[in-house]
Amino acid sequence: MKALFIGGTGVISTEISKLLVQKGWDLTLLNRGTRASDVPGVRQLTADIGDEKAVAELLKNETFDVAADFICFVPGQAERDIRLFSGKVRQFIFISSASAYQKPLSSPVITESTPLHNPYWQYSRNKAACEEIFMNAYRQQGFPVTVVRPSHTFSERSLPLPIHGDKGPWQVLDRIMKGKTVPVPGDGSSLWAVMSSRDFAPAFVGLMGNIHAIGEAVQITSEELLTWNQIMEVVAGALGAAYRPCYVPSAILAKCRRYDYSGALLGDKSNTVIFDNAKLHRLVPGYQAQYRFDESGPAAVGYFLSHPEMQTPDPDFDAFCDGLEAAMTRAEQEIAAL
Repeated sequence: MKALFIGGTGVISTEISKLLVQKGWDLTLLNRGTRASDVPGVRQLTADIGDEKAVAELLKNETFDVAADFICFVPGQAERDIRLFSGKVRQFIFISSASAYQKPLSSPVITESTPLHNPYWQYSRNKAACEEIFMNAYRQQGFPVTVVRPSHTFSERSLPLPIHGDKGPWQVLDRIMKGKTVPVPGDGSSLWAVMSSRDFAPAFVGLMGNIHAIGEAVQITSEELLTWNQIMEVVAGALGAAYRPCYVPSAILAKCRRYDYSGALLGDKSNTVIFDNAKLHRLVPGYQAQYRFDESGPAAVGYFLSHPEMQTPDPDFDAFCDGLEAAMTRAEQEIAAL
């Protein structure tokens, strides 16, 4: 079986690539080559997918059983993919996002039929618009699309934190190790689903070349439910430090001018979510996630601790966190005095 991944070196796609090679797939990665692949045995095509004419020329004599675009974010890119891959693939997989689901939710239990409507986050609205374009192409011209909706998926190079600064998770870890508070939306009790990319990969591969997945949208999410407090307790425990939360209402964090948290919080992480993955289990019989967060989370923390290149200081975010703590302390004192 032949597959083409557009991107292929990211948080989600790297583990999928590794698994495909293990299973004997003929895998090609198409990207700009700015990041080396961690997967031996793959074929590399170096091109910018945004240069449609050049990519069309590069692929003119190529056909694939499956192509998947991991870096399609806006409607114009969806339209481009349809032009590039019509008649060249037996299945095309678009990676959407579970954040596109209705916010606020009318029910915390989410299935693929939950409406796509997120007024808080343009990223999510763009993903929903891409889905509509692909599904219209399926209905009108038989374009063989499968839509995959991940939720919060992490790998050894990323950590599922409620918020962090522009330079990544390290400053949050640094604050925990120094005994400082870390900002947590709400009171940390909303339920969330975080998934290891090692669990995501076999579910995704089970949809590849699967005729029953053509024309379908399928969510691949964790069924392990954790509060943000539990997630952060695991992170702090892996650091050998205490978890000291600074609770801030999401609506207040969303007003922050320095960081745009409106979409990521009001449009995503501050909502309790319970994903019903019955459709995935029907399409991929026997699939079962293997890694609990208290097992996979500490491994990701350990990767940060053992790789200095991941340890990027973020003094602006550090000062922001200190300011949040001071502001919330003042608010608590003023409210207590009422």
